[in-house]
Amino acid sequence: MTMYTNEDQQLARKILHFSCELEEGQNVMLQLVGLNGIGLLRALVAEARDMNVNPFVRIEDTEIQRMLVERGDKEFWESQAKVDQLPLMKEMDAFVGVRASLNIYEQADVSKKANKAYSDYFQKPVHFEERVKNTNWVVLRYPSEAFAMNARMPTHKFREFYYDACLLDYSQLHEAMKPLEERLRKTDMIRLKGEGTDIEFSVKGQNWIPCYGKRNIPDGELFSSPVLSSVEGHITYAPSVYQGKPFEFVKLEVRDGVVVDFDSSDNEKLEEILDTDAGARQFGEFSFGLNPIIERPMYDILFDEKIYGSNHLTLGNDYEEAPNGNDSSIHWDLVCIGADVYLDGEKVREGRKFITKDLQGLNPENLV
Repeated sequence: MTMYTNEDQQLARKILHFSCELEEGQNVMLQLVGLNGIGLLRALVAEARDMNVNPFVRIEDTEIQRMLVERGDKEFWESQAKVDQLPLMKEMDAFVGVRASLNIYEQADVSKKANKAYSDYFQKPVHFEERVKNTNWVVLRYPSEAFAMNARMPTHKFREFYYDACLLDYSQLHEAMKPLEERLRKTDMIRLKGEGTDIEFSVKGQNWIPCYGKRNIPDGELFSSPVLSSVEGHITYAPSVYQGKPFEFVKLEVRDGVVVDFDSSDNEKLEEILDTDAGARQFGEFSFGLNPIIERPMYDILFDEKIYGSNHLTLGNDYEEAPNGNDSSIHWDLVCIGADVYLDGEKVREGRKFITKDLQGLNPENLV
């Protein structure tokens, strides 16, 4: 019986060589959440040892993880971080997280209080403070029948799509991003205008980060953060799942950078998220989705935030690489698809197509 597929072997090589840039003798934590991705984990272990890299393997069951989050409190998560994961993470040069759950709604019933304890006392110190800042990290999903259902695709077609998106020529995409990055670094005001959306904000002086297969797989985005108090208007987002809670749509009304009104398919749950802390009603990231393979939402943010012709204006915490001063326990990458984009009053994207000559290289027909 084959231990792993050729596609898994190709993906493992891309992750460890291109994304993590591992060198002989270094340490990498390989975390698998859900047994569905065991073939990729095997391929990662084999490739790591071929490179003379030291893999530290963690396999986590999704139902046990749900139980721990449901029953965890401040003391429990502080002990988990201090005794177990934080000391180990400090020894890692790289981290690969394979999310292979068969049910993305596994934690749908976890309470706000329990989620906050997990976020504040485990996720923030272990992942946001240590892993994100001090390792070459990569996080990715793994294909399954359930994942294909959410994408509304036959399983075999979804697997083909998954590997096409993950094994994209990211060096080519990086080159195509450069004219947009150059423009954005000179831009003051950005406006998104489309069905249910008319919102603007300043990005003057903000940093821009191109993402091309180094941190997420699949990848393809260019992100920054809005000037915190500058966001004004209203925005409508595509379907999303956050902390296991599904939303068919989310609409936000924003004044002086703060969400002042909202509507969604589940307003009770949305209000809980917005009330997490003060920063949860403000925005910590703005990004262009640029992966030419990903066309529509599939209830998985690692894919949906890369949809070509999309933007995400993210509620919650900013990133250290492109900060704007927003501090929050949440980071929710809500995606707006197909709005026209104006940079300092000039329309540069109409719907999902870039229309200025310098940016047309980012359109799918020029990348695939």
